[in-house]
Amino acid sequence: MENRGIRAALERHWAASDSNDFVVEHEIYSEDAVLHYPQSGERIRGRGKIQESRTVQPNEKRFAVQRIIGDGDLWVTEFVLSYDGVPSYTVSIMEFSDGKVARETQYFGDPFKPGLSRAHLVELND
Repeated sequence: MENRGIRAALERHWAASDSNDFVVEHEIYSEDAVLHYPQSGERIRGRGKIQESRTVQPNEKRFAVQRIIGDGDLWVTEFVLSYDGVPSYTVSIMEFSDGKVARETQYFGDPFKPGLSRAHLVELND
């Protein structure tokens, strides 16, 4: 699959994630895909288990994609994932094989207050 096709698949995936369309959200994964959450030490094997792990998640979640960048078989999406209105700044690294995600790793970062020592150097987001 060429880059335009992968980008379109990613955009469809994240839109489906945001609208809780669990079927479309998981079309992007190969049957034997592996999902890693390094911060919790979890690894989920198989598209069906990845999908189930998300359907049983009890929180209300929203996805706001900030940027998608990639080439060939390696793609990165930066997004804000909000659980019950609480944001987590997230990076998803997806590795494709034969046009499907074979491996995904997600990293999560909680927001924090700007450091006073650098206040004179920064611009704050609106």
